Amino acid sequence: MATIATGKSLNLLLVEDNAADAFLIKGFLRNSQLPNTLHQVQDGEAAMAFLRQEDDYAGAPRPSLILLDLNLPKKDGREVLEELKTDPNLKAIPVIIMTGSSADQDILRSYQLQASCYITKPSDLNEFNRTMAALENFWLNYVKFPQ
Repeated sequence: MATIATGKSLNLLLVEDNAADAFLIKGFLRNSQLPNTLHQVQDGEAAMAFLRQEDDYAGAPRPSLILLDLNLPKKDGREVLEELKTDPNLKAIPVIIMTGSSADQDILRSYQLQASCYITKPSDLNEFNRTMAALENFWLNYVKFPQ
């Protein structure tokens, strides 16, 4: 687990194609009280290449946590989640779905595909900051990750 006390940095993978959403998430995490290293890819194919350390991502670190949008180009987040959770080398990585969709079928399908958590991105900036603070508090302060 990454904590201030241990001084270890938590590797996070953000899979997000929306520049404004990525900017907000990266800004929040950059100002986090906990050390983290954030990597971003903008589509599902790049996400899988990063996770499998292929092509341009040879040597990429294994993320401790993935923040995954559902609506992505090339390969959508549902496909990424399904592929990730059927890969014995990757399936233990927790995945937080962060998406604009609040559709019941998206929520159900994400949990069927073993998402760890489903968050609908708030459109209000104050609510976004509260959501990110809650996410940080729980996932970065309390959850233990495999080393």
